[in-house]
Amino acid sequence: MKKKGRIGGSFDAFLKEEGLYEEVTARAIKRVIARQLDAVMRENHLTKTMLAKRMQTSRAQLDRLLDPDNESVTLGTLARAAHAVGRNLRMELV
Repeated sequence: MKKKGRIGGSFDAFLKEEGLYEEVTARAIKRVIARQLDAVMRENHLTKTMLAKRMQTSRAQLDRLLDPDNESVTLGTLARAAHAVGRNLRMELV
């Protein structure tokens, strides 16, 4: 009978070996934040135009922020977006 269990290392270890861990982690964090902002907007019945106005930015900038694949968003923009929907941005080193 074959034993059930893990074969090989973890997926994180694989990503680190391939030199992809930081890139994949950053992309995942950005996607989570974009989805959370989208959910809060729907919860509060906020349109993109309304949120852009609250953030004092353009609709195009907000579209970049909400695009889960766009990683070129600054921490300042993320913090302004969080504040505009009544939330705080929390980041930590682990």
